[in-house]
Amino acid sequence: MDDELITERRSVAFPQVFGYLRHVTGGLARHAALVGCLTEYCRQHELTLCGVFTDRDTAVAVRSPAFVGLLDALELLDTYGAVVPALSHLGPKCVAGERKRQITVSSARLLVVRSTTRPTMASAPSLGASADLQRLGDT
Repeated sequence: MDDELITERRSVAFPQVFGYLRHVTGGLARHAALVGCLTEYCRQHELTLCGVFTDRDTAVAVRSPAFVGLLDALELLDTYGAVVPALSHLGPKCVAGERKRQITVSSARLLVVRSTTRPTMASAPSLGASADLQRLGDT
């Protein structure tokens, strides 16, 4: 995803998005950090985070309760897309591919806070809030 402001391409201020987390390990502090990562990403990109759906079950099913809730929310009028901290939150590759397809079929965009590639030392962010947020979003 480019670092460009998403709202510069839309005539609507603060498009509505819904977050999705797959959080099967770690405690409440870890969950709060992941939600905080999504919240900060949305603030930086002028998005309205309307809610976060979280799967906590270790079993991975394409149509888990939280993911079905996300798909239902993406069908709401004026919903722009779904946001995840990293693609790994969609599950293992065999499940993630199908989940990505289901999100895009709904005409929603899938926004990923942290891409799969790590920045090089030359392009790494300076130490500060953005570096802290990147660490909070690591999975």
